[in-house]
Amino acid sequence: MALAEEFHEIAGRVNNWGRWGADDEIGTLNLVTDEVVREAAAEVRTGRRVPLALPLRQDGVQTGLIPGRVNPLHAMVQLNQELFGPGTVACSDDAVTMGLQAGTHWDALTHVSHSGKLYNGRPAHTVTAHGGAEFSGIDKVRHLVSRGVLLDVARARGTDRLAGGHAVTPEDLEAAEEFAGARVRAGDIVLVRTGQVQVYLAGDRHGYGYPSPGLSVRCPEWFHARDVAAVANDTLTFETFPPEIENLWLPVHALHLVEMGMLQGQNWNLEELSTTCGETGRYTFLLSAMPEPFVGATGTPVAPVAIL
Repeated sequence: MALAEEFHEIAGRVNNWGRWGADDEIGTLNLVTDEVVREAAAEVRTGRRVPLALPLRQDGVQTGLIPGRVNPLHAMVQLNQELFGPGTVACSDDAVTMGLQAGTHWDALTHVSHSGKLYNGRPAHTVTAHGGAEFSGIDKVRHLVSRGVLLDVARARGTDRLAGGHAVTPEDLEAAEEFAGARVRAGDIVLVRTGQVQVYLAGDRHGYGYPSPGLSVRCPEWFHARDVAAVANDTLTFETFPPEIENLWLPVHALHLVEMGMLQGQNWNLEELSTTCGETGRYTFLLSAMPEPFVGATGTPVAPVAIL
C-alpha cells in the first residue's frame, strides 16, 4: 500500500537531503559542533551520573514480534581455563548472539527505507545481506556526546505513565519544555519520557509493546524546526502503536531516519532520570550515548549516561 499523501507532505517539509553535502552520512549529527559540546559540558555541576540502559538479558524486551530481533543469548566459552599450563592465570570468556536493536539502542539512518530510498537519496539496495549498510552504517557515528534534554511528557501531563496508544504531539513537547523550564536548542539530544517502560519493568513484556504511547507523525516537524540532533524514548516502537493513521506503519521512523537523517533510540530507561530531574529541578545535562562501531550495521546497543 502506498504511503499516505499526508506523509509525503510532511516529508517535503523536513527533508535534509543535500543540506550537509551529497556525500554526508551522519545527517543531523552535523549539528553537534565543538561549540555545542563545550556548552554541554557546562551542564555538569554535581557530577551525578544516571544510567539509561536496560539490562541486556535473555528475557529482555523482545517477544518475537519482530523476526530475527532476538534477546541476548549469553554463553560461556571458557571457564577458568589455564591457557598457559597448570598453575598459570586462568581465564573465563563469554560470547553473545543478539539483535543489535534488541535492548536500549540507536537506529542507524539505514534502519528503514521508503520508496526505494535511504537518507540523502541513496538507493535502499545499498544495504546488502553480506556487507550490511554501504553508506550511513552506525559505524559512521564516531562519537555522540551532546547536551541532553528530558522532555517528561508524562509528568507534564500530570501522570506517571501515558495511556497506551497516546500520540505525543508537538503541543505535548512544548508543555514538557515549560514543565522543565528549559528550551530545546540546536544540537541537543532530546529524550521523551512516556513512562511506558514501567510496563516492562513490572514484568509485562507483551503489554510493553502493545498498545504503546509514542511520538505522533506531527513531531518530526517540531524536531526539524529546533534542529535537534537525535531523539530517544522509553518505548519499544518509538512511535505510537498501533499507528495513529490507519495502515500508515512506522511513518515517524521514515521521516526521522530517511528524510531528516536523524538518529532515534528506543527502549531507554528514563525512570531514574525523571526522578533525579524532578528532585534537582534540572532537566538538561551532559549526555554520553556512544554507539558501538559495528561496521555496516543498521543499529547498535548503547549504554547511555546522563551527567548532571
